[in-house]
Formats: sequence, structure tokens, C-alpha cells
Amino acid sequence: MAEIIATGRRKTSIAVVKLVKGKGRIFVNGKKLTDYIGNRPAVEMLVYRPLVLTDNQDKYDVRVKAIGGGVVAQCGAIRHGIARALVKSNEEYRNVLRLEGLLTRDPRVKERKKYGRKRARKRFQFSKR
Repeated sequence: MAEIIATGRRKTSIAVVKLVKGKGRIFVNGKKLTDYIGNRPAVEMLVYRPLVLTDNQDKYDVRVKAIGGGVVAQCGAIRHGIARALVKSNEEYRNVLRLEGLLTRDPRVKERKKYGRKRARKRFQFSKR
């Protein structure tokens, strides 16, 4: 097994994830995960969740190319990609990851702006007089 490649998506972000045998390091666009997301421990836990559930946090190095969206949406895409790659590596992980909802692509995206409105649902200020 050289490397396992999987794609994860969230909002408008796409993350191509490569799992390689290693020590549990995660690199996003050439940077360490902590450097990439800044001081956000909750977002970091979000990314590590599939590795922790399957007890692989120190068995694989993860290399990611993430594009589109914001940092948090990219981390959601990374999590989705890691989960898919783990299932490719071992089919037994499917049930554990499925129960946590990590294999399901989150379908929520920003709603389009409507005409006659300020945003998708917000109206312009109403003036009675």
C-alpha cells in the first residue's frame, strides 16, 4: 500500500486527501494543520475525528490539497476526505464512520440572493412614512 487518495467536499470547498503510512501528521497545502487553521482547537478536533474513531491517529500521515471556500469549510472537506480514504484502506471502518455521519457529504450551501431583497431572505428596511 503506497498511498490512498480520496476526495472530500463541504460547501464550495474541495479537499484531495492522501493517506500515507506515517506518524499522524497532517499537512494542508504544504503547511502543518495547526499553522493552516491558526489557534482553533475545535476545528482541529473536527479534522482528527475520523482518525480518532478508527484509532489511526498515529498510523497515517495525511497530505491534503484544499481549494475553495473558507478555512472551516475546508476542514469539513478534509474530514470527509479522510473518512472516505479510511474506508478505502479498510472496509471495516465503514460502520463506525457511518454512525458518526462522517461519510455523508454535508449538503448545506449558501442560498442564492433573490431579487427585491438585500440577501437571500433579508428584506430592505421598511419605511411607513
